[in-house]
Formats: sequence, C-alpha cells, structure tokens
Amino acid sequence: MDQQETATRGKSLYQIRGWYLPMIVTIGALVAFLNKAAGPFGEAGANCTWLWISFGVAALGALIRIITSGFAARGTSGNTKDEAEAAELNTTGPYSLVRNPLYVGRILNFTGIAMLSGSAIYGFVVFLFSCFAYSGVSAYEASFLRSKFGAEYDAWAKNVPALLPRLTGWVKPRYPFWWRRMLWRENKKVFMLALAIVLFDLARAGFDFSRISEAPTLYWAFAAMVAIQLGFRIARHFSTVFSDLR
Repeated sequence: MDQQETATRGKSLYQIRGWYLPMIVTIGALVAFLNKAAGPFGEAGANCTWLWISFGVAALGALIRIITSGFAARGTSGNTKDEAEAAELNTTGPYSLVRNPLYVGRILNFTGIAMLSGSAIYGFVVFLFSCFAYSGVSAYEASFLRSKFGAEYDAWAKNVPALLPRLTGWVKPRYPFWWRRMLWRENKKVFMLALAIVLFDLARAGFDFSRISEAPTLYWAFAAMVAIQLGFRIARHFSTVFSDLR
C-alpha cells in the first residue's frame, strides 16, 4: 500500500474515530460477562494485580491525552471534526517527543480498558486494532500537515517519531496549560473509563445489581462522575464557559 492509499484509508478511519471507544467498552462488557473473572489467571490475587495494571495502562493513556490537550495550540483538530485542521504546527511539549501524543494516549487508554474486561486476548486484539487504526489516521494527518506546512513539517518530522515516543529532546510548551480546552476535549473520555470499570464489574456479576452494595465506594465514585459529567453538559449548553470552544 503506497503513501497515498494509506492516507486515504487513514481519512476514513479518522472520520469514524469517535466510535472506537464506545465500541471497545460495549464489546468489553460482553467479554467480562462471558469471562466472569477480573483477569486471565486462576488465582484471585493475580487477577487483582491484573486489574490494577489494566487500570494503570488506561489511566496513563488518559493522562497523556489530558496533558497534550491542555498544551496544544489553538485551532487544531478536535475529536468531533471530520477533517484535519491546524492553524499552526504543534512542535513543543508532548509534540517534541512524538508527533501524535494524543494517539499514543488513545492506544494506551483503549488497551487498558480492554484489559479491564479480564481478557488478555481482548486486550491484545484491541492493542493491535488501535495501532492499525491510528497508524492510518496519523498518515492522513501527516499528509495534511505536510501539504500545509511544507518544509517546517518535514524538519520536525525528521527528528520526531510518529507513534513511539523518543526519550530525549523535550521542548518547553509554547503556551500555558489551557484548562478549559482540556476539560472540553477530555471529560467524556475520562467518564468512559469510569463507565467501563463499573460496567465490567456488573457484567462479571451477571448484571446482578446487588453487587452495588458489595462495593459501595466504587459505585458512589461513579455516581459522582455522573454528576460531574452532567455538570459539564449543562455548562456546555446553557452557559458561556465553553462558548469559544464550540
């Protein structure tokens, strides 16, 4: 497959990327329902360790996205856009270590959520799918950025890898951390992680809702997340807090 074909495939994957996370959570709930165990091992302690490692991978991916979204320049592609856009080229902060830090975060987040289902196989499949999807998406965005920024993009891309971050070469972010834009872009993804944890826990119990009384802290925490998410939605639709980000 040549570069143009890869970019064309990547554009199609870019346009449906909003469906990836709901799809992974939905399938993960089915896997958890069928699997019953919190991990792929036969021993409860090992499965508990698996659960925490899975959460760590998912949370690390979410944290990478939070940091990247907060420091990214204005006018860059949002998660609801059907076409790539960029008012300027992001080359500082996380973008000085890897060209697509948002996608690195998403690959880790997707993989960790899939692992939370208790299945190593599902986690591995989602990891492969995520790498395939975002390698295509990044190729599409690379084609767009090269056509818009030319030599500036080529000079940056020459030294900065696409998806496997380098360990040196950090450049201080050009802009201060933008909390409102980070919350605008990432609050739903963090909520989806919380939803996956609770949904998978219920699925493992065969959706026996008496399970809620056995782990009240988990479900009270989720109730707080629901309230926060509702607050964001009210703020987005009935206030001017996020009006300039629409």
